[in-house]
Amino acid sequence: MTAFPVNHDKEQQLAHRMAALGLRESDIEETFVRSGGHGGQNVNKTATCVMLLHRPTRLQVKCQTTRQQGLNRFIARRLLLDKIEKLQTGRVAAKEAQIEKIRRQKRKRSRRAKERMLADKSRHSDKKASRRAGGDAGF
Repeated sequence: MTAFPVNHDKEQQLAHRMAALGLRESDIEETFVRSGGHGGQNVNKTATCVMLLHRPTRLQVKCQTTRQQGLNRFIARRLLLDKIEKLQTGRVAAKEAQIEKIRRQKRKRSRRAKERMLADKSRHSDKKASRRAGGDAGF
């Protein structure tokens, strides 16, 4: 594997993950295309977008996150490994489930659910107020 513009530890982790999933560099078809979006004249002139195709599974990944081709190559390989890992073991699914749980927690309540919650709070408040009114008989 060629050197990526990341530190040696990250490159070793990538190689270890590839070996653990049984992925060979020869199984990956890598093509470079011109990026789009932000980046000015650089993205129009240089092919910094990386497309990877894993031949055995036909999974395809496209990465144009940064303006550096080498870094996009590294990120694309990580994305491809995530997809293959999800396909084989479903381990990435736990991470996605955690993200979905947080998304559900942050989602706004529906009008009906909000009304029900406020009604329950009001009932609870009334119950506590009635206890307060006759509460000094116990002391």
